[in-house]
Amino acid sequence: MDLDVGEVLSAFEAHLRFERNMSPHTVRAYMGDVTALLGYLDGHLDGVDVTTLRGWLAEQHDAGKARATLARRTACIRTFTAFCHRQGWLPNDPGLLLGTAKAPRRLPSVLDQEQAREVLDAPPSEGEPRDLRDQALLELLYATGIRVSELCGLDVDDVDRDRRVVRVLGKGRKERSVPFGGPALRALDRWCVHGRPLWVRGGSGPALFLGVRGGRIDAGTVRRVVHARVRQVEGAPDMGPHGLRHSAATHLLEGGADLRSVQELLGHASLNSTQIYTHVSIERLRSAYRQAHPRA
Repeated sequence: MDLDVGEVLSAFEAHLRFERNMSPHTVRAYMGDVTALLGYLDGHLDGVDVTTLRGWLAEQHDAGKARATLARRTACIRTFTAFCHRQGWLPNDPGLLLGTAKAPRRLPSVLDQEQAREVLDAPPSEGEPRDLRDQALLELLYATGIRVSELCGLDVDDVDRDRRVVRVLGKGRKERSVPFGGPALRALDRWCVHGRPLWVRGGSGPALFLGVRGGRIDAGTVRRVVHARVRQVEGAPDMGPHGLRHSAATHLLEGGADLRSVQELLGHASLNSTQIYTHVSIERLRSAYRQAHPRA
């Protein structure tokens, strides 16, 4: 069957966006993977079998691709071949015969609770909008453990000040409500009352956090804010917004929160994704034991 590669790619991208509700980042990664695969196949799906797919993955391995990249590309292939089979472009689904590649799970770097306190201690401020915004987004990231994309997508009405919860649209466009505490509420109020009105423009819309030109804040700006503040704390590991998410989850478990509650707060589809934080806590305990116990 002769297929137009452009039509195949367009149809698959629409499937990822509108049927699978994948994030823009995942869609970009998958489309890059499929484009590379089709290049390997010279744009032809005819005769594709599991041996061909394994050959492509082996070529990626020989080129030195990381295990995490190979794991993602395996998942992408399985999604793509299943889609092509449903479309009638493949007589069977060879992706079903591929093994599930798993990337090694590294323990994330996290702040200890004293370092987190130092990160969130506001430096002297003249009440400039940038300072108010940065403090509010830092407090909210740590208080809730939400993803940077979720933070950037927040609108003013997503914050329920009376109940102290924020409505978040997560992966797969799944909505959840996440609580936050007094410090985050006070920082948000200062930003919304004394900072945000000074940056609002005609195109600002309902975005909660704004950039200096009045548009919705972008992930790159948030990352720069977090990296800059963490670097001010002596001994703290360099990290961005995801590091604050890791830290928040670890501190919740250290404080006695149960794993299921942390899973719900973080918006993890699987409890396996949340369990890594128990390993982080245990490793920190081991480190403290080795340093403190005379017979460690």
